[in-house]
Amino acid sequence: MAPSKKVLMLCGDYMEDYEAAVPFYALAGLGVAVHCAAPGKAPGDPCLTAVHDFLGYELYTELPGHRFRVTADFAAAAADPSSYDALLVPGGRFVEQLSVDADAVALVRAFAGELRRPVVLTCHSQVLLAAAGAMGGVRCTAFFSLRPVVELAGGTWVDPDPFSLCVADGHVLTAIGWPAHGEIIAQLLRALGGRVLGGRGQGVLFLCADYVDDYEANVPFRALAGVGCRVEAACPTKRKGEPCVTAIYEDVTGAAPGAVSGEKRGHNFVMTVDWADIDVDDYECVVVPGGRSPELLVTNEKAVALVGKFAAEGKVVASIDQGHLVLAASGLLKGKRCASGVPMRVISNLAGAAAVVPEGAVADGKLVTAASWPDLAEFIAHLVDLLGITVSF
Repeated sequence: MAPSKKVLMLCGDYMEDYEAAVPFYALAGLGVAVHCAAPGKAPGDPCLTAVHDFLGYELYTELPGHRFRVTADFAAAAADPSSYDALLVPGGRFVEQLSVDADAVALVRAFAGELRRPVVLTCHSQVLLAAAGAMGGVRCTAFFSLRPVVELAGGTWVDPDPFSLCVADGHVLTAIGWPAHGEIIAQLLRALGGRVLGGRGQGVLFLCADYVDDYEANVPFRALAGVGCRVEAACPTKRKGEPCVTAIYEDVTGAAPGAVSGEKRGHNFVMTVDWADIDVDDYECVVVPGGRSPELLVTNEKAVALVGKFAAEGKVVASIDQGHLVLAASGLLKGKRCASGVPMRVISNLAGAAAVVPEGAVADGKLVTAASWPDLAEFIAHLVDLLGITVSF
């Protein structure tokens, strides 16, 4: 079924990586089309993203992120904003440039003023609301350094406490940034007239270790939180509150097709539960993201046994990319159809998979597999379906 709702995401170089990727893949997986447009870029052109996280200094550190591709023509979108149901603007330094771009400011003004349709602003992108003259009287949160901007523009500042807070004032939704994505997705679905059934309180456990894939851990984690699931993350060797470092994997610019992907450090992904406190009965699903972390998980007998116990009790088991290594060790691929990228294709066959498809996501019974992070929307759609969650508009 074609999506009934369509969101425009305003993009540019050095937008925050998560703040672009999470809504793009999560909303697509929940049945909302997301078109990405950037002034001066054509469909297919990449935007360089930035990873923003606190790494022990007083201010967040900026690291290079993914190359995020534009999917729509900015001029066409700006000429007919009424063809979209909402506007979303990630945070990042690119909004400084957009704040003096007359066409970008006019687009924000159209959604916030004339159309009065949902506008989602995170981290630093609230400056665009101020530039559009649409901040007056709006209750708004943002990254702390934006408080003077909000107040000078006539808005009412709301402290981002907790960081997961999304402030909804009429059709304007604001947040400090990516830690609030679960609540942002929930609020945006409601603002679009969406109705979510079946998700409330369902437990989903993510198994991680250092160098877990950045997108593969965080995107489904936030998407499932957005439909009401109780999502938790655990690592056999880390305590609640400790981070796993993530890794970014994508093709190296200029490399031949099929070349080994490059690796960069990504965000921190914080564990939310102690390993000793995990009880399979508290969850309906376990997810094993890829990256290099499964190389650690597969050497831990308790981690492999835990995944096997989820399957034995008839719960949903899901894996992306190198996470299949843990499924293979648990004996869960035997006789199953699965989706596998190049790194895990031989292993999936050795583990007895009945059929291996090279891309996309596949559900076989209560087993969900995806080849890689570009398949996250389809992966999320399968998870939501198997958990009995529906999103309707």
